[in-house]
Amino acid sequence: MKPDSAVILSNVYKTFPGSKKPVEALRGVDLEIPNGEIFGFLGPNGAGKTTTLRILTTLLPFEKGEAFVAGIDVKKNPQTVRKCIGYVSQKGGADLHATGWENLILQGRLYNLGKHDSQMQAKAVVDAFSLSECIHRLVETYSGGQRRRLDIALAMMHQPKILFLDEPTTGLDPQSRDNLWSKIIELKQKGITIFLTSHYLDEVDALADSLAIMDHGKIVALGTPSALKKQISGDIITLGVEKNFHDHAISLFGSETSFIRQITTEEQELRLYVDKGASVLPQILRLLDQANIQFETIQMSIPSLNDVFLQKTGRFLREGASE
Repeated sequence: MKPDSAVILSNVYKTFPGSKKPVEALRGVDLEIPNGEIFGFLGPNGAGKTTTLRILTTLLPFEKGEAFVAGIDVKKNPQTVRKCIGYVSQKGGADLHATGWENLILQGRLYNLGKHDSQMQAKAVVDAFSLSECIHRLVETYSGGQRRRLDIALAMMHQPKILFLDEPTTGLDPQSRDNLWSKIIELKQKGITIFLTSHYLDEVDALADSLAIMDHGKIVALGTPSALKKQISGDIITLGVEKNFHDHAISLFGSETSFIRQITTEEQELRLYVDKGASVLPQILRLLDQANIQFETIQMSIPSLNDVFLQKTGRFLREGASE
């Protein structure tokens, strides 16, 4: 592992007390994130994603392993780590009954910036996050997009090397979401490492240089979005088939075809992973007709991050979309 990496986790374990036995939230997590990239972190509920984030931001102790952020040992020097990171939680941390400017100045002073330096840095982040039109209003009057930009501006007041963003665009309208994406990209261009958790797979696909998928306390996939999608070769044919026909259809395709590599089900859908989807589609339709299996919809697509997530965890990310 490179000592100058932004984040390093080595064989990290974390357990919580349970009613009958301890719950293993993290089970030997290894992870390395290079400096200066946007890193996406995905996982369903209970996967250990939030636990990992809290460990890296010094909010939660762990029993075994090593964790380094900005080259600093998280367990031995948590206060030094905090000086090097910014953290934006899902709910944000701004005082709603103060102005945006008052929030920024307070944040600067909490990080031991003098009055003048706090004002200078506040002006810089106001410009960087396009907050000038609202900065002297009470935060409770802000729109969702304005409040989220202020949250990130607050996290950047002490000019951290690494920024942790936990679900930064949840609840935002498409325009505000796109605007925040552009601000995140600008931070990366300035050399800031971004650790991003999200339940929007298109967001991670668009922004992340690399990503990890966590499930049951372990990293189950790691790589660039394009490399992970290439692991699922071919096409995906999605059939809208009533659930009571699923077993019949799976048995039919398993006995009559050699071109279907994998079949998965979800509620009223069958997903067929095939090579050369356009060529085999007529055969699939013919088999369904001969077996008198009715379908309501049909769609052919190339693999997406959601398909990667499904293959690695056995479920779609939307099944665990709220922590």
